[in-house]
Amino acid sequence: MSNTSYEPERFQSPAYLAVLSNQPSDISCQFHADAMHDMKNIAVLGYPNEICGLLIGSHTENICVIHEVRQVKNINTKRASDRFQLDPNAYQAIDREIRNSTLEIVGVFHSHPDCPAKPSPTDLNHAWEGFIYPIISVCDGEVHDVRCWEPHDDSGCFHPVNMMVHIDA
Repeated sequence: MSNTSYEPERFQSPAYLAVLSNQPSDISCQFHADAMHDMKNIAVLGYPNEICGLLIGSHTENICVIHEVRQVKNINTKRASDRFQLDPNAYQAIDREIRNSTLEIVGVFHSHPDCPAKPSPTDLNHAWEGFIYPIISVCDGEVHDVRCWEPHDDSGCFHPVNMMVHIDA
């Protein structure tokens, strides 16, 4: 990988910095290894466009466990290189499919092509409290970084979530 900076100037602007908190989230996120692998593959295959999808898992008070990920079509075709919009029909179909199981939709993942794994003001405007938001930075077609975030309405910003990957048995 080259020494090219993958943090465009806008990520250092007051508007972008205002959506980030240094205060860590109270929850942690545990990915099954296959789910993390799949999420990274989906991001690489979608490059240079933003991809998006759902995290399927379980959520207790302080721990979110991700069992699988499901790609959902990015229906933002006008700005697919730097914006995403989940296909609501796919969201509803996945929600119906898992409704009678022990699993639920616990978050939304997306990629940032040639940008850092930091949320933007647009990400915050579309985030739902109670969900977690991993962002996969894909630079020059390779995963550069993965970070997870949780929005808080009371603070109006994203808090970093501690992420762990479990080796599946």
